[in-house]
Formats: sequence, C-alpha cells, structure tokens
Amino acid sequence: MDFTTLVVNIQINLGHVMYSFKKAPKNSKMDSSKIAILSTVNNFKLYKKSASLYPSNIKSYVFDGRNGMFGIFSITFMMKVFKRKDIDWLILMDEDALFVNSDLIYPLIDNMKVNDYIIAGIRDGGALPERSGNPYVMNPFFSIIHLKKLKKIWNKKEMFQNHYVRENEFNDDLSQLKYPYDKTSMSEPYYCFYLWLKRKNQKMLYLNVDLPFADDQITNVVYDLNNQPIVYHTWFSREYGDLRGRHTARIDRVFEEFENKYTDSKPVKIYKDYLFPFKDRVRKFKKHTRKRLMKIGLISEIKINKS
Repeated sequence: MDFTTLVVNIQINLGHVMYSFKKAPKNSKMDSSKIAILSTVNNFKLYKKSASLYPSNIKSYVFDGRNGMFGIFSITFMMKVFKRKDIDWLILMDEDALFVNSDLIYPLIDNMKVNDYIIAGIRDGGALPERSGNPYVMNPFFSIIHLKKLKKIWNKKEMFQNHYVRENEFNDDLSQLKYPYDKTSMSEPYYCFYLWLKRKNQKMLYLNVDLPFADDQITNVVYDLNNQPIVYHTWFSREYGDLRGRHTARIDRVFEEFENKYTDSKPVKIYKDYLFPFKDRVRKFKKHTRKRLMKIGLISEIKINKS
C-alpha cells in the first residue's frame, strides 16, 4: 500500500510544534480486538468512575497495585501477563485519567503504526508544572504501546541495566517546554524502560499537554496530533476519597463534566502479584546489603559499559 507523506504544522498553547509523519489511509479500520486497556489501580473507587468512560469494544485489564506493585514493576508484570495474549496495542491508563474522546485513539494508533512508533506518551519533565523530571522519558499515566513490537525486543535484564544517564546523549528539541526539567534526573525507577527504548533507537511519540482549567492548575489535558483532547489526567488518585484533603472535590469537579457519558461497568480481568511484597523486601535487602559490603570494601561495584 502506498502512503503519502504529510507534514502538519500545529499551533497550540505550548508553542509551535511540527510533526512530520506519514498519513494513515482514510479507509483504515482498526481491529479493536487487538487493542486493550491496562490500568494499574491503587484506588478502585476512582477506577470505577474512570473505567465507565472506556470504549465498550476494547478489552480492559487491571493490575491490583495496592500492595505497591506499580511503575517499573507494573511494566515487567505486564510483559509477563501479556506474553501470550493476542494483543497488538496496549493503552496504559491510570485510574485518575479519563477519556475526553476515546474515538481519537484509533487514528492515533493508525499513525503510530504507519510511522513505526513503539510508544506514545507525555514527557515526564518540562511539559507540566507537576513534573520536573527527565524530559527524555515518559510518565506512564497515559501511554499507547505497540505491544507486538515491544515483545520482539523485550529483554528484562538489558532494560534494567539502562538506569543511568549520559551527558548530551540525546538531541531532542526541548525548546518548546514551558516548565522546569532535569536532563540528569533518574528520580523514578521506571526511567530505565524509556531510556532502554531510546538507546535501542525505537521511535517514541511525545504528545502535547496543557492545563485546561483556570481554577485547577493540576489537571492536564493530553492532545492528539491534530490538537484534539483525548484524555484528562487529574493526578493524586491515592488521595481520592480522603475528604480531609483538597483533591477529592477537585477530581469530582472534573468528572462531573462526563456524568451523562457514563456506561455500565463491564467485566474486567484483575491480576495481582501476591508474592510482590515478599519479592520487593528481598530485592531491597539485597540492594542494601550490597551497598554495605561495597562501603566496607568487601565487594566492588560492577561497571556497566555505558559508552
């Protein structure tokens, strides 16, 4: 099939951004059976609200994260659970993220497929006032992953070995970022996943974001490539339901806009790694023991080739 090349200039509130991509064919029909939504959930009360806005024709899966299994551990568990599932595209959605227009997912996936992107998401530094981390990696509150492509290159050990930064390693144009960021930040354990992808020369599509509400400088909106809103993200899901704090009422105000769009909850497959707390304690014990032995000189640090 022949595709024409389309260069799109988009003027948005974050500045003038140019996307250069091949245009997906207009008659393309995405097979929704090959798409799934995965949420790692800490607050099931909030998940019930956000999941009622999920597309009814897309399968939903949940990882129970109440035992601390989230972030990088959710990603590795994801690769284990979905290893043999016939899913090509996986949408990561936190429970405090809600669809504004879920229909826009399909053309975005079409463009990712045509242009060979392995993941789409939001920079974890510089794009929002809430996040001042590394601008080369993504925050996983909302991402679209080409899972079929990721499975072909997946190497858990190799991925974990990429938890480091090198000065001036990447040449992304960061001039349009409005907020502070730190190119040397390794503040989140999941950073290694995105740095591993970049070092394997995988294409990552960074989506634009903004703050849509004048009276709420926390909630952000995620745009597609045509500057149309796909998702709102309210943040602070762990504090939802605590009436002593400010976030429950703020989050409820965002959801009120969509009350007439709620649908009945559909069955969802929930996975939980019951051994995670034990494995996490063992991991931390080995890490701390190694540091103590290195400090007293009984073992030396293993150097990873970062050249």
